[in-house]
Amino acid sequence: MWCKDKGQIAVVLLFFFLCDAFAQPRFKGRKVIAKSQKPAVLQYVEPRVGAPQTVTAQCTDSEVIVTISPDLLGIQKPVQPSDLSMGGCGVTSPAGVQPFVIEAPLQGCGSTVEMLGAVIVYTFTLDYNPSPVDGLPIVRTNPAVVQIECQYNRLHNVSSNALNPTWVPYTSTISAEDILGFSLVIMSSDWSGPSPSNTFFLGDLINLQASVDSTNHEPLRVFVDSCVATPGSNASAPAYTFIGNNGCFLDSQLTGSNSQFVSPRVAQSVMQFQLDAFRFYGLTTSSIFITCHLKVTLASANVDPLNKDCSYNSALSQWSSVDGDNAVCSCCDTSCANPPPFRRALCPKHRPRRASEVSAPAGWKETISVGPLFLEQVSPLSSVSQSLSGQQDEVSAGSQFQDSIIGAVAGVLAVSCVAVLFFAYRKAKGIANTKQ
Repeated sequence: MWCKDKGQIAVVLLFFFLCDAFAQPRFKGRKVIAKSQKPAVLQYVEPRVGAPQTVTAQCTDSEVIVTISPDLLGIQKPVQPSDLSMGGCGVTSPAGVQPFVIEAPLQGCGSTVEMLGAVIVYTFTLDYNPSPVDGLPIVRTNPAVVQIECQYNRLHNVSSNALNPTWVPYTSTISAEDILGFSLVIMSSDWSGPSPSNTFFLGDLINLQASVDSTNHEPLRVFVDSCVATPGSNASAPAYTFIGNNGCFLDSQLTGSNSQFVSPRVAQSVMQFQLDAFRFYGLTTSSIFITCHLKVTLASANVDPLNKDCSYNSALSQWSSVDGDNAVCSCCDTSCANPPPFRRALCPKHRPRRASEVSAPAGWKETISVGPLFLEQVSPLSSVSQSLSGQQDEVSAGSQFQDSIIGAVAGVLAVSCVAVLFFAYRKAKGIANTKQ
């Protein structure tokens, strides 16, 4: 009797197990597709009529937020949050809080990305792996897999963190929207392009061009804020600051050189300047490295003592601005970091903003180095000495020639005198013989 009851119990248990298994929904291959900033749309047919949507997703510009109902399978059997994972990322909502929430970065938690035409698709996989019930060696639910997709239009920059392109742009890589490409180039003597040689001679003017590439940006004006020359690339001593004080060309004032900013500008985004070639005293090396600090402001902003480029005219002993307003150069003889009140003859109600009053992002400045430049010294004394030596040789040769002529003339005269004396002697002797 006991065996018979045991067999009936086994049949009943098997019957309930089969009913429970066939009652579970099949999630394999079903997807939750969400577009940016829009709720997800459940793209599968529920196994039961009227079963609620148990998984939703919200895609932002940097992450996907997945909300999961405790009744994930829709069979009135709640799941445990510890049984849910998405690419190794678990439930992030506090314990005891329902529904469950998983927040995953677009490029994390096992996501995959692919390009489908004009759309970028990030795909995630939500896994449900049931654990035994109350420590017993049985489970009452089946594993489930839900695929979640976040779709973005490729024509829009969703996030600077979400997209990591493999290409390196030509311009300097600065984060966010203000991607500016600064450059400092040694130019040829006619400014037609980069200099084919980096060797110069004392007395030459070295042409340098600073510029900024502001593609897809409103017009900008570039300034050479400061420049330092060093014999090595590591900015070691000695160092010579030939542009400083926020854009004052100090070299022309200190040494009376021909160094200057080229005026007028060829473009607001370009600044050309010339440096009178020099060498460092007492050093055997002839190399020079130039390091300049460049910055930009909006081209629509006025120049001011902090944003300017000024040259010094030694003949007139005065400063002049490349951009025409010489008043901004008045601080070059003192300190432009703390200039006196700066005024223009304009109506205060319509005064344009100064460049320093315009909030400039940190990416609107850059420090760039060029070099090495090699300075060759041509000594004029050597050529003069050679010339003098040649002249001395010519003088010496002329003197020898003159001495030769004088000697020859003297010899002829001596021979002539001897001949005259001889004939005179003969004649006198003949007359004496006749008288006898």
